[in-house]
Amino acid sequence: MYVPGQYRPERPSWSWEIVDAHPLATVVTAAEHLPVASHVPVIRWPTPEPAPDQGTSTPSTGAAGAVPTDGRCRLVGHMNRMNPQWEAIGAGCPALLIFTGPDRYVSPAVYGYTPAAPTWNFTAVHATGWLSPLPPGEPTLAVIRATVTALEERLGAGWDMTASLPYFDRLLPGVGAFEMRVERLDAMFKLSQEQTPQVRSRVAADIAGSDCGHHRALARMMTRAATPNRD
Repeated sequence: MYVPGQYRPERPSWSWEIVDAHPLATVVTAAEHLPVASHVPVIRWPTPEPAPDQGTSTPSTGAAGAVPTDGRCRLVGHMNRMNPQWEAIGAGCPALLIFTGPDRYVSPAVYGYTPAAPTWNFTAVHATGWLSPLPPGEPTLAVIRATVTALEERLGAGWDMTASLPYFDRLLPGVGAFEMRVERLDAMFKLSQEQTPQVRSRVAADIAGSDCGHHRALARMMTRAATPNRD
């Protein structure tokens, strides 16, 4: 993913926030030179507690603008074994996982000047690495249980899966679990950084007034990115 320098997140932890808060990933692989994609929930394994950043600088990104990782971070997910993409994943393959955060169209009417052009503010994270299948049985069930726990805590109503575990066991033969050891992250936080502080504030205020919580989350990210040393 091409990321101009001004659109890179100030802190590496912001990229992981998108991964955690928007876990429905687009899993992209290429078989016989044709890209194939599926949309599946993906979580960090084990799901970590948030940790403070060490300073505010972004690590060296290299020529491509990607943030290298130490290879210790793992992402795990699962899908139906009947999905044709599982054949490639089951054999192990390089892959791209795309996590899409808040976004919204920005009208030049908000800018207060002309000439101007419309744009789209958005947040997205690309994780690249090698997908490896996890063994069937208990290792796959562990991924399913961890995924349910993480999603219920963040997005659900605290549902207790205990009574449904026998049902999970019956579904298990049809489920394939995988892991990725993340080799690098590309993150783009396009939050009107190309505008003056005054225009950025007007855009953030306009987005914050939306009835959509997704849009309001984007406005909060714009405010945080515009405030030096703000977590």
